[in-house]
Amino acid sequence: MSATLTPTSPIDAASHSRSSPNAPTVWGMDWMELHARYWAARGVQLVRVGERTPLVAHAELFMLLDKHTLSLFRLAPILDDVSWVKPELIIVRVSDSAKQPYSERLIADENGKFIRLQRIYDATQVRIGRVVLTSDPDLAAVWQQSADAGSGWEQLRKLTRRTDRYPAKLRGKLFDANNPDDLARFGHELIQRWPRPDATISRIREVAPGIWADKDAKVDVGSGVRGPLWVGAGREISTSTTAVGPAVLWDKPEQSPPKEQIEWLELENLSSPAPKSLLEKRGTGKWAHSPFKRLFDIAAASAGILATFPVYPLVALAILIEDGRPIFFAHKRETLGGRQFGCLKFRSMRKDSEEIKARLMAQNQADGPQFFIKNDPRLTKVGAFIREYQIDELPQLFNIVKGDMSVVGPRPSPFKENQYCPPWREARLSVRPGLTGLWQISRTREEGNDFQEWIKYDIRYVEKQSFWLDLWIIWRTIVLLVKRATKS
Repeated sequence: MSATLTPTSPIDAASHSRSSPNAPTVWGMDWMELHARYWAARGVQLVRVGERTPLVAHAELFMLLDKHTLSLFRLAPILDDVSWVKPELIIVRVSDSAKQPYSERLIADENGKFIRLQRIYDATQVRIGRVVLTSDPDLAAVWQQSADAGSGWEQLRKLTRRTDRYPAKLRGKLFDANNPDDLARFGHELIQRWPRPDATISRIREVAPGIWADKDAKVDVGSGVRGPLWVGAGREISTSTTAVGPAVLWDKPEQSPPKEQIEWLELENLSSPAPKSLLEKRGTGKWAHSPFKRLFDIAAASAGILATFPVYPLVALAILIEDGRPIFFAHKRETLGGRQFGCLKFRSMRKDSEEIKARLMAQNQADGPQFFIKNDPRLTKVGAFIREYQIDELPQLFNIVKGDMSVVGPRPSPFKENQYCPPWREARLSVRPGLTGLWQISRTREEGNDFQEWIKYDIRYVEKQSFWLDLWIIWRTIVLLVKRATKS
């Protein structure tokens, strides 16, 4: 770090440990709190052993840490596997190979007697730490209520089966909050890794590329100021100031602002739903109605029918043996402009499923208009299997050929569901519903509790629709289905 400011406004990366009573803050937070905000921006709530902070219902994952560890790593390499395997615990072994100014080696004689210390410069120190992730708030609460990390881990092992613990290895950075040098390294690293701190800190603004300032700071950026740079409350930067990041200008102690609440429902999900190149530009809205998309749908659906047709008699026979006729089920759904059509599926439920549903409505676990119950008693044995691998949806290829559906689009829904959110309804009924879509391959929340994501991704697809986005969604669908099959 290199920086020069006026004598009354020193800049520092981090010079105080967490335990210091006068630890500085930026935007009202110290490094430990900013570490929590960084992970919250990725949908992850930090849960530390012994700290009884409220658990957030809308967090996608809980990261279980001891009292002093800070960690930075990319979750993306394991997200796809985790979304399909759905383990109760994800045990991440984080390896940090960090160059240190020097290391010391003990030199002893053949009898083990101390001779001297040898100092080795430009050494690489390897740190290995364990980070535990879970989507289960009950397991997070067990960790939180434990006396220390050792006893917490023992409790987690007792409460979960080995098959429900998913091991992973990732490269990342590990820091000790009780070590001032480590805390300084963490601050230096965080400022570089987090280009959009406004994701969970609403009081800041980007005054120049990479320069984030508190709303109560006065910043006039001149040619001598380069980011990344964080400017705290009550500070002033004039055109004559020289500063080169990564660096932070702390809050004035007497003007340190109160901490804000995190708006968890407004956060993006853990993994980017699609490459930025496909979602940066607003679509023209013409792709969904172009003759080429219709030809593509017919060709893709016809090829799909030919490839999967040998499966049809096997599924039909299994349904007949277990529960008799009918083999297919046509549920009324809406397509372009609200026109209704019969959405074909292999029948996966008992014949009296609607009567059973009426009795089960009080047990509905969904947060939106759909009906969802874990281990739905209406499912037949064959139905549970074909739903698990989405075989029940193969007959919708005929809906695509007929023109009621498309290969890619919003999930087909009935009239009743489409009344819940008028803007969502108008957007999704402006295109044909799809066999797969952006929501199906991007959803991160538990099934039945993801209505907000459903709305978000349907509208995003309508806004960004393009040929290349369709190809990407098809490819991701195939990859995820193959992963699910190989994990079973």
